[in-house]
Amino acid sequence: MQIQRITHLLDEIKARFVILLCHHNADPDAIGAAFAFSSLLERLRPRLHTEIAAAEGPSRLSKHVLTAFPIELTSNPNIEKADAIVLLDTNTVQQLDGWGERVKLSNSPIIVIDHHASHPETERLATLTVSDENASSTCEIVYRFFMDMNVRFTKSEAKALFLGIAFDSRHFILANSTTLKIVADLIDAGVNAKEALSLLSLPMKESERTARLKASKRVKLIKIGGWIVAFSHVSAYQASAARALVSLGAHVAVVAGQRDDKLRISIRGSQEFYRETSMHLGRELAKPLGEYLRGMGGGHAVSAGANGTGDLGASFKRCIRLLKAKLQK
Repeated sequence: MQIQRITHLLDEIKARFVILLCHHNADPDAIGAAFAFSSLLERLRPRLHTEIAAAEGPSRLSKHVLTAFPIELTSNPNIEKADAIVLLDTNTVQQLDGWGERVKLSNSPIIVIDHHASHPETERLATLTVSDENASSTCEIVYRFFMDMNVRFTKSEAKALFLGIAFDSRHFILANSTTLKIVADLIDAGVNAKEALSLLSLPMKESERTARLKASKRVKLIKIGGWIVAFSHVSAYQASAARALVSLGAHVAVVAGQRDDKLRISIRGSQEFYRETSMHLGRELAKPLGEYLRGMGGGHAVSAGANGTGDLGASFKRCIRLLKAKLQK
């Protein structure tokens, strides 16, 4: 069992202080997994102290979700003093922004718990990796830890896992039968589904609406192998803008944001696109794009991103070449 490998490692190094790190702008899956996993560790090993931190803080939605839980995030994690470092829902250290270099320089074991396509650099850094691309979310993996150790959830733990799964499965649209069975178990553990799901709804800010509309106005369309691919750029809310372009009709949307020579690119695809092409956007588009940008990229089959340095136009051309190589076969 994977959780026993983790606890064995922590016992071996006589760990007393463990830091759990989430990716920048941490979403409800990352936050929920971190909360539930930290709680489980402290229940299994009462002498263990854990801290949770998210690079650049949690997302706006996660901040709203956090109001329902007794979770305290630290803004300045003491990475250098941690006996072990756990990366949750984070498949590249670049997603930790400035903390990434500190993690690389740490002599402490690094444990990765994630459901994204693994990244070679992260695999090299990690002492132990628990990864499952077939899981709906990182929260689903943490759920299995509870089951493997025969530990029942508190209502707060069950609710955190439920919200993480609901968020990453797009309110269960992407859920398979295994995920739905897990959700049913969490509801049996005391989660009020209607009340919990209401936490995942926020009115859209005017700035986000503006970013979506600007992305629509600036969109460039190209047809590759019969699929409509939309390219656009906005200074913020790239992921939201990409989702909007897919909802408008694009099969794939690539939306970039540039500040000086730094690029952040969000990529979204439709379920139809993935079903018909089997193209995994995280592995086959975002990862090589991140390497091209001398940064990192990765993600899910229909939701991915890449960060690095370079020219916006050249990056879009590289995307087109990568898409053509796959779709025109």
